[in-house]
Amino acid sequence: HIHDARQLVANQCIALAEGANMPCSPAAIRYLRKQGVLYGPGKAANAGGVAISALEMSQNSQRLSWSAEELESRLKVVMRAIHAQCVKYGKDGGQIDYLKGANIAGFRKVAEAMLAYGVV
Repeated sequence: HIHDARQLVANQCIALAEGANMPCSPAAIRYLRKQGVLYGPGKAANAGGVAISALEMSQNSQRLSWSAEELESRLKVVMRAIHAQCVKYGKDGGQIDYLKGANIAGFRKVAEAMLAYGVV
């Protein structure tokens, strides 16, 4: 909430990666961004958990057993791709608006799937 955002700025916070269970309020997000705090929205910051679940399902369906190193390598590929999409769609002047980038990338992914399946 806004009072937490103010305290983070007062404590010289430079970046905030949002958690899934306690998202920032819209007012807090606006304040953090206005103060120059790099804001990583939950939909991007928490994607690793979703990616790991998908990788585990893939492993299980193929009856494979990947090493921790292999799993970490695959997760890095996914997270780097998410970051690249946020950067691609979130460029705003000389900075990256990760919220904008994550929203646009997510919208495009859904729109492309709908078009591919003939929904629209």
